[in-house]
Amino acid sequence: YNPSRVLILCGKGNNGGDGMVAARYLQHLDAVDVVYPDSGQMTPEAAVQASLLGHCPVALHPVRCAADVEPLLRVFDEADLIVDAMLGTGASGAVREPLATLVALANKSPVPVVAVDIPTPGIRAARIVSFHRPKVEGADVVDIGIPLEAEVCTGPGDLALLPARAPGAHKGAGGEVLVVGGGPYQGAPYIAAMGALRAGADIVRIASPAYIPMPDLIYERLEGDVITNDHLETILGLVGRADVVVCGMGLGRASHDVVLAVAEAAEKAVFDADALARPLPAAKETIYTPHAGEFARMTGAEPPVDLVPRARSVKAAATAGTILLKGPVDVVSDGKRVRFNRTGTPAMTTGGTGDLLAGMAGALFCHLPAFEAACIAAYANGRAGMRAAEERGCGMLATDMLDFIPRELFGRGTPG
Repeated sequence: YNPSRVLILCGKGNNGGDGMVAARYLQHLDAVDVVYPDSGQMTPEAAVQASLLGHCPVALHPVRCAADVEPLLRVFDEADLIVDAMLGTGASGAVREPLATLVALANKSPVPVVAVDIPTPGIRAARIVSFHRPKVEGADVVDIGIPLEAEVCTGPGDLALLPARAPGAHKGAGGEVLVVGGGPYQGAPYIAAMGALRAGADIVRIASPAYIPMPDLIYERLEGDVITNDHLETILGLVGRADVVVCGMGLGRASHDVVLAVAEAAEKAVFDADALARPLPAAKETIYTPHAGEFARMTGAEPPVDLVPRARSVKAAATAGTILLKGPVDVVSDGKRVRFNRTGTPAMTTGGTGDLLAGMAGALFCHLPAFEAACIAAYANGRAGMRAAEERGCGMLATDMLDFIPRELFGRGTPG
């Protein structure tokens, strides 16, 4: 099928942006007409493509309402192929005007309709073309050069998910993290807390019996040598103020009742180290950051050594939240998706790097979904470790990584 006159129906989202890219690639044809809504804001990606089309020999038809579509009946009549790029995988709800009228006219046309990724609801597509991987059953998949590794492994592209800090942001806009830990092991919660600060959290509080003076942290010093049920009232009051609770590092296993109470009260939580015991704590949204031994304690089974069965094991276990299984290759799963993180260095076997990771995950979790926060934390933690190891080798400390975390997350000199 070799069309000479193509009509491309675009929406305001990235699906519409795909349609505009198609228009540029088809500009050599006799006629290319692009119809798009001239109301509301396009996604940044779609706006870039719309700007590029202004320099191409294609006909642009902005429409605001159903009445604006009526003058385009001739364009529908003359087209010998219609491309549906109106609504993609992120759309929900009923199709509104002027797109509803465009759907009706496309269905009346005798020429074939090719849908991009998925058909707009109500449209009768003769063919569906998905890029990289199928988005709906029956789609023809087109390779656009994205390597498989880009989908299954973390990378610098994930950092695009980090929200920009608004020019008028106030104190606390970067998120508030509460770290609950310490007692038998005093340094662990402080490393986690500093990791949260370096990963962009504005305010980090520590509830701990231990006290290591650090002027950037806010302390709630708990009486005694270990955290007990006697401290619950104080801790739960702090939980209510935090966007994310990071709990478990240096805690000792005698405090599990406290962990469960924290989980019940928290909206979002990251559980690490001694918190990873049965019964497993689960906040409304949860990230778990076990190493292999802690994973076995969580699930009752050691994770397989080989990467594919290891990933299956993590995915099967991720029923209560996202699991970030630490190792030479980190495995992250929310029970539906699996990502691998290959950043890091053998020098990171030094104590405290996992505490740092938990704190970073907590800071990122303030603004991102659990799975994405865990993936980015794993990537940036590994990169910071690699940078520190370049200077210190196997003598590096977890605290040596702190200066490199914001550079890896936000870029040198770029605010988060």
